[in-house]
Amino acid sequence: MSTKLSSKLSTKLSSTRLCAKAWLQKVNELMAAAQTQEKLAGKNIKIMNVCGGHERSISMAGIRNALHPQIELIPGPGCPVCICPEEDIYLAIQLALHEDIILLAYGDMLRVPVNVKKKSIRTLQQAKASGADIRPIASPLEARQIALDNPQKQIVFFAAGFETTTAPTAGLIAEGIPDNLLLLLSGRLTWPAVAMLLAGSTPGFDALVAPGHVATVMGANEWQFVIDQHRIPTAIAGFNTESLLAAFYSVIRQKIEDRLFLDNCYPQLVKAKGNSTAKKHLQGTMDVIDANWRGIGVIPDSGFELKAKFSQHNARLIFPYYDKETRRHIGEMPAGCDCASVVLGKKYPNQCQLYGKACTPQEPIGPCMVSDEGACRIWWAHGTRD
Repeated sequence: MSTKLSSKLSTKLSSTRLCAKAWLQKVNELMAAAQTQEKLAGKNIKIMNVCGGHERSISMAGIRNALHPQIELIPGPGCPVCICPEEDIYLAIQLALHEDIILLAYGDMLRVPVNVKKKSIRTLQQAKASGADIRPIASPLEARQIALDNPQKQIVFFAAGFETTTAPTAGLIAEGIPDNLLLLLSGRLTWPAVAMLLAGSTPGFDALVAPGHVATVMGANEWQFVIDQHRIPTAIAGFNTESLLAAFYSVIRQKIEDRLFLDNCYPQLVKAKGNSTAKKHLQGTMDVIDANWRGIGVIPDSGFELKAKFSQHNARLIFPYYDKETRRHIGEMPAGCDCASVVLGKKYPNQCQLYGKACTPQEPIGPCMVSDEGACRIWWAHGTRD
């Protein structure tokens, strides 16, 4: 295969028909040619992959070690468990311990620790062990069924997540939510976190691979601002190796040739405008608000809140005495934990002083070591020990 660089981009590189081995060869030959022709002036090209699912696929397939040494892959803010506000988890724990309810949450949320004194209950899992009725679920449909099966009981669904899981929750509301089902909503939008990073003087990356699952719901066009406002090469990728490597090839080629466009390398599911039904449900049931991200702070227009007409299902309004303003100042990461820096792409997981020492998957200190989408947990699970 020739290493000569194309003089122009003839088509958008959305095809992923090549096998992973062929895409890897194309990526590495493109980089080698760029270095030979001094297109990158000997510099590394830093690519941020926003999605935790992307990071898991990259680590499982060993892509990081197989790429040209001057390609640097940076995990980004794509783990909803990692950025869920500490005070929301604390509120869920208090409701489960002190109210006659059944509390439901996605499985990973049960192990995320909050900042409390030693020997206090720190996680939903510990609250469950203490007798609280807490049940892990995988879908809002399970929440509906549990509510229907327990009509005399109040059910609180702690609904944390990005657009991908918030949209089904919106669908649950739009299609008719049981009277006894309350929502403790902690939903977040992905793109505002990237916009915040790009608004700084040094974003820390040269190209972006956007999350395919979010784009499936919200549409590819949502990421056009990265090209238009910041002149950063961008591609949307799915979760298989071929799609990821195609996206890496695209953004590297865009960077080298300085011909930028939003490339959809996940055309099987991602359309320009997304899923119209999912977006309609989101717009009809929820408002977009400024929202807190754990360890990062408030990001404008980055959160979801139930519309006023659904206030009878808003757990924050039904149990306002647990949602204490005084907890806002301690909702950061635990002492010594660098999860916030990892989420923002400013540090690699193994650069945290707690990584693999005080903080392990068995005894996590920070949320990035809890979730299967957390970069620390992913790196540890796939062998990074130092």
